[in-house]
Amino acid sequence: MREYLLTLCITAAVTYLLTGPVRKFAIVAGAMPEIRARDVHREPTPRLGGIAMFFGLCAGLLVADHLTNLNEVFEKSNEPRALLSGAALIWLIGVLDDKFEIDALIKLGGQMIAAGVMVMQGLTILWLPVPLVGTVALTQWQGTLLTVALVVITINAVNFVDGLDGLAAGMVCIASAAFFMYAYRIWYSYGIEAAAPATLFAAILMGMCLGFLPHNMHPARIFMGDSGSMLIGLVLAAGAISVTGQVDPDIMRLFSGSERNAVHQMVPVYIPLLMPLTIIAIPAADLILAIVRRTWRGQSPFAADRGHLHHRLLEIGHSHSRAVLIMYFWSALIAFGALTYSVNAASMWIVLGVVILSAIGLALLLLPRFRPRTPRWAEAFVPPRYRRRRGLSAEAQEAQAQEAQAQDSEAAAGRHEPAGSEQPAAAVDAQSPVTVGVAGANGATAIGGRGSSKVRI
Repeated sequence: MREYLLTLCITAAVTYLLTGPVRKFAIVAGAMPEIRARDVHREPTPRLGGIAMFFGLCAGLLVADHLTNLNEVFEKSNEPRALLSGAALIWLIGVLDDKFEIDALIKLGGQMIAAGVMVMQGLTILWLPVPLVGTVALTQWQGTLLTVALVVITINAVNFVDGLDGLAAGMVCIASAAFFMYAYRIWYSYGIEAAAPATLFAAILMGMCLGFLPHNMHPARIFMGDSGSMLIGLVLAAGAISVTGQVDPDIMRLFSGSERNAVHQMVPVYIPLLMPLTIIAIPAADLILAIVRRTWRGQSPFAADRGHLHHRLLEIGHSHSRAVLIMYFWSALIAFGALTYSVNAASMWIVLGVVILSAIGLALLLLPRFRPRTPRWAEAFVPPRYRRRRGLSAEAQEAQAQEAQAQDSEAAAGRHEPAGSEQPAAAVDAQSPVTVGVAGANGATAIGGRGSSKVRI
């Protein structure tokens, strides 16, 4: 466990330290596209955050290769090299897209090629545990097609949910934490060495997200872009493929005792099928709803819009930060709920706890205007908008709180009309290209002074 934690910390530190220089490079390179109709941020923000995340991935794999126990993962398995090959390819495609906005079909082809590269190096699904049937061995073509499909779905699900500051990185971090605990339990409790690569991938993925989050929380100083969202989606899919298709469920020896006990004990066998689905449950649901919504309107499934789940949370009145926290809550509930159920499937307390937490989540969705009052002793640890105003009456504090909430909602919703609508001249002027180096743009003082040469974006 200590070596996994060391790898996680090194990955997080490298990602965090490199994100600042990468942000300055993105500004110089002009990777700050104009604000689009579907965007919720109001100022141009540099992309290419995936560069720092990729080097964090490389640092994590390099450190793990030189540790005593984790070195066996590289000696006994080719999966880390397969992951690095596929990640490098998908990262290059993402960097090109962040800079030049390449076509969606080209990105889809690149995702399939990256998945094929991993399959060629051994990171593929070999068998599946099927309920009431047992372990089913797959042919080479079946395993390849299933692996490519899982990689492409996971990458696009994570990419679709990357619409608010800190949303994709936080949700993937929560999912990878639950996945790490599950894979580590298989490796440590059952002594199955084949689960070690998936455990390592989850630890590195947590480090990548934790190192990038401080720069990406609202208001974000840099976006991960497609170079980051597709990268973490591929790493998440690689861990799911490794623990699902490489670990033989029969080795766990769970089929013993009475029939009732056998049914309860078989749950960890089928969790590898369910765990990848629970990890991307929220992004996958958003992906499916987006495809149905766009095709129903006669649009391309790849056409961007403002109908995602996080956009709807903003429309009903939630602030940017609260919408992100609500998505965090539901991701953690689904991922850790499935993890807890796999440990003790016979306990009704687990089901009752999930039901209660779900009710709390629904209540949070219905209270967009609620602003909690922070005690005096805790004001130093919360954002300024949650602190009490000294010297003001309760009525004045309430009025200022409502005004701040209205400003948060207006800022989250953005000033832009949907694409294709007519806008007045003032609105067109407000959407004119922003010059890097002027006050108001995110990262305005990142390179040079205010009198330095300006880069048009």
